[in-house]
Amino acid sequence: MLRRHLLRALPVGGILACLPGAARAQFLPVAPKCRVIIDNDFSGDPDGLFQLAHHLASPATEVSLVIGSHIHVGDFLDRSATQADNAVRAVQALMATMRLPRRPDVIAGRNAAPAAGARPEATPAVRRIVAEALRDDTALPLYYVAGAGLTEIAEALQLEPRIASRLKLVWIGGAEYESLNPSLPPRKDSEYNTTIDLAAARTVFNDSSVEIWQVPRDTYRTMLVSFAELEAGLAQAGALGRYLRAQLRRAVETAGKGAETYILGDSPLVTLTSLQSFFDPDASSSRYVVRPTPRINAQAGYELVTGTRPMRVYTSIDTRLTFADMFAKFRTASLP
Repeated sequence: MLRRHLLRALPVGGILACLPGAARAQFLPVAPKCRVIIDNDFSGDPDGLFQLAHHLASPATEVSLVIGSHIHVGDFLDRSATQADNAVRAVQALMATMRLPRRPDVIAGRNAAPAAGARPEATPAVRRIVAEALRDDTALPLYYVAGAGLTEIAEALQLEPRIASRLKLVWIGGAEYESLNPSLPPRKDSEYNTTIDLAAARTVFNDSSVEIWQVPRDTYRTMLVSFAELEAGLAQAGALGRYLRAQLRRAVETAGKGAETYILGDSPLVTLTSLQSFFDPDASSSRYVVRPTPRINAQAGYELVTGTRPMRVYTSIDTRLTFADMFAKFRTASLP
């Protein structure tokens, strides 16, 4: 009796807080608000697998296509010549651990960057990108979310420039902007994702008209989570949690380094698309500046110019929202 009176006295939000995860999900049906094409190096750093699982568990997002992409030749996390094919296998293994109303198509991109000066090719991945961007049977906005190199989107933009106005590119990559973070000690090394396929990054920034939302290195490195927090969150996530823990263990043991934290640097791809605000949808709790799109030079650095198309550069990401939502969804989306 007391419980019934308490429930009657609670507002809707309080009632929802008293219910288990599966029941709460039924109270708040969410229709897709956007489409995403996910492009990531799923056989490399496992942060991309966390991002993929989070996107798949987010009902506000329709995952239209998943592309497994390559990383650097001989990278220590995947030294093979079949990195994109391995990425597809990793995606399929991850999806097998989740309750999904539908499984998006998964396709391999190129297993390595094209040779210097090579003409763009209409690979299967490129054809699927173009077809999704040119769809006229949906009004859902399309985001191309990329957590590694830009090989496939660069070739698609070259072969069909019309798609530039039909999607936004959200990219985890690019070096720091000194003017935006002047207190940061300067780095001499090139940013990893830019140099996976430097020619592709230069094509997208310098030669296309696509709108870019960029999360540069100093920003994506703030997506720091402790192993203690990961252990606690993933322990409640069933088969998905076990799979992700195994992938983290593989990466850490391969790197041969000890630490208490890991950077889930690809997670902003979810924050900026699936977790947009309810009224006036946008990533309202993350901060960005709007500035002219720079040119990327042959050294993977920026040449700041004026008069180019505007782009967003994110300077902070709402980590609380991102990780709290991720662990909550992993608990309910995982198979036992």
